[in-house]
Amino acid sequence: MYRIGVDLGGTNIAVGVVDENYNIIGRAKRKTNAKRGAESVCDDIAAAIREAAEESGLSLDDIASFGIGTPGSVDTKNGIIKSAGNLQFFDVNLKEMLKERLGKDFTVENDGNAAAYGEYIAGAGKGTENFIAITLGTGVGGGIVIGGKIYTGSNFAGAELGHMIINMNGEYCTCGKHGCFEAYASATALIRQTIAKMNKYPDSVMWELCGKDINNVNGKTAFDANRMGDKAGKETIDEYISYLATGVSNIISVFQPDVLCIGGGISGEGEALINPVANYFSDVKSSKKVGKATKILAARLGNDAGIIGAAYMNV
Repeated sequence: MYRIGVDLGGTNIAVGVVDENYNIIGRAKRKTNAKRGAESVCDDIAAAIREAAEESGLSLDDIASFGIGTPGSVDTKNGIIKSAGNLQFFDVNLKEMLKERLGKDFTVENDGNAAAYGEYIAGAGKGTENFIAITLGTGVGGGIVIGGKIYTGSNFAGAELGHMIINMNGEYCTCGKHGCFEAYASATALIRQTIAKMNKYPDSVMWELCGKDINNVNGKTAFDANRMGDKAGKETIDEYISYLATGVSNIISVFQPDVLCIGGGISGEGEALINPVANYFSDVKSSKKVGKATKILAARLGNDAGIIGAAYMNV
């Protein structure tokens, strides 16, 4: 049995045909270019779906279900994107638009939820009942699975984990609040923190790593410097880990999941990221006598999580 999942992002549209073992057997990709408008984007989604099916040697009639993960708040019952700021899509009936183009019914879900569900069924959360995924990217995304079901809240915007406050009156966040988890633990935040340390320590090896151009600083710069024994790199990473671990600790305190996984580009640091966060949580957790502690793991599916989760969201 085959299913199709679509990961609609601000930059790319990624489509995959997923088999019953969660393997992706056919793919297609397009640039999103959302400023063209929803109609043109849907044209490209439909074309990419046809291409992925063809690459797999299948027709659309061979596909058991279709799902799409999209940024923003989503009315999952009606398949409507209520608000997706980075796409500038508001009240877009994605389900109906795709049905018009392909004659197939679609499940439409928030992309963070889709990625979390993918990790839940086929990645770091496989075999668990209660699971949370956070993604460290331009912002901090998240998805919550409780009793095997995605939690979305009463207004389709639940699990916005990046916008809990970890520092009252702290750094400004793009959501309009101050002190959000996202403003301290996203890749964007890490880059800002790295540049601040570089300016404080003009002899830091981080200047060499970025070719003496702060425009070349990325999420790896401070980690690489830390591995080289650079003081500024170590300070940057220690501070970043403390922010990340604070948010993770808060999430675990509320939900007590079996597993919390960390994804996004920074999760590629592996143990250099995961172990300090896990140790921090172990040190500060309120009860030292809990019978079963939450496991903190790196995400395992990478960019495929959103495709797999979207494909299986309605199963």
